[in-house]
Amino acid sequence: MEVSDGRSDGAAPPDTRMRALHDAHAEPLLRFLLKLTLGERHLAEDLLQETLLKAWRRIGDLDIDHESQRRWLWTVARRVAIDAARARQSRPTEVGALDLTRVPDDSDATEGVVATETLRKALPRLTPEHRTVLVDLYFRGLSTVEIAARLGVPEGTVKSRAHYGLRSLRALVGPVDGD
Repeated sequence: MEVSDGRSDGAAPPDTRMRALHDAHAEPLLRFLLKLTLGERHLAEDLLQETLLKAWRRIGDLDIDHESQRRWLWTVARRVAIDAARARQSRPTEVGALDLTRVPDDSDATEGVVATETLRKALPRLTPEHRTVLVDLYFRGLSTVEIAARLGVPEGTVKSRAHYGLRSLRALVGPVDGD
């Protein structure tokens, strides 16, 4: 049954309505989000999930008309993509992830000695703040919360110092095989 404004009066259960909405719109919406993310599939899938979560929260209010749903979903998806882009711009650039294909074999002592010597020479060239955070984080195994408490600074400061400390360390060490 339909109410005069085009919205459902709840005759269909919400999960049934959501399944129908997903079946009708998920694939074209993903293609739309892929264009907005310049082909970054994982990001587009995350944005699709966020868009559909917003739809689930409003499923009782959504118009049952296919075209109205489509317009609403595309508007929400565009806004979610814009919000995500703004959030990425407000954070510092992440340091590249560790390439596990370049980690030395445990049986190769030479690689370990070279890595240790390289770090031993580079660490003193960092600022004391960056060096302290990196040593606590990577050599002592402390969490950012523990380091923040120990240094009496906010956790965000610890994360920022770790980020910029790693960036400085990478600049000091120079390119590593394949960089």
